[in-house]
Amino acid sequence: MADWPQETTIAAFKRAWTLEGEAFWTTVFSMHQGKMQIKSPKVAVANLQKIFEATFKLANAKGFQAMTLRDLSRETGISMGGLYAYIGSKNELASVIEGVLRTYIDQVIGELVNEGLDPIARLRASIFGEVFMIQILNPWYYFCYMELKGLDREQQEQALDLELRFDSLLVDAILAGMKQGQFSCEKPKLLAASITAQLQQWHLKQWKFKLQEVSMEEYAEHIFENLLLCLSYRR
Repeated sequence: MADWPQETTIAAFKRAWTLEGEAFWTTVFSMHQGKMQIKSPKVAVANLQKIFEATFKLANAKGFQAMTLRDLSRETGISMGGLYAYIGSKNELASVIEGVLRTYIDQVIGELVNEGLDPIARLRASIFGEVFMIQILNPWYYFCYMELKGLDREQQEQALDLELRFDSLLVDAILAGMKQGQFSCEKPKLLAASITAQLQQWHLKQWKFKLQEVSMEEYAEHIFENLLLCLSYRR
């Protein structure tokens, strides 16, 4: 049985990356425990899950800008004082959400450069990895995408940087293939941006593809094959 990223299936991806369940929330705690008053993971992990899941629910229902910490306290059953032990403000909460997503983009996609993949395999793993990762972390992605206008300027820039970060990782793989004579492309940055936009269609409008009975893997394969055509790659 091949391992991710040599095998680009959802099963292989889930064996390599834990993006849900207690282990995931423990990792989220580890990322941001320096900013919290609660230092014990046994106490913090379950409450962190409540806080973030309630935030996504309330943001979808009324918008993050309209949501108050009192709303969050009622939804989670955690007192206001208890909430402040985990998050100092709404802005800090939004920053943590963006930070978690950015960290996983850097790890899941950014670290592919260290896997010894040729440019084609790296592009394939980048496309499939992004689709699988955001499918699992969809509430985090949806928040960063939909709540962008309601965030302050610094957080808007951080959220926009998420998209540009993935673009730059695609460009790096494209340029590596061009250097080896495998690809031909006049505007790598424009091509990468268009691929990112196509991936956003899947994440934000899955209903459209469900009507066509298109699976997650089929969509990723479609994007990858079209990318190779744009790069004038011939097998």
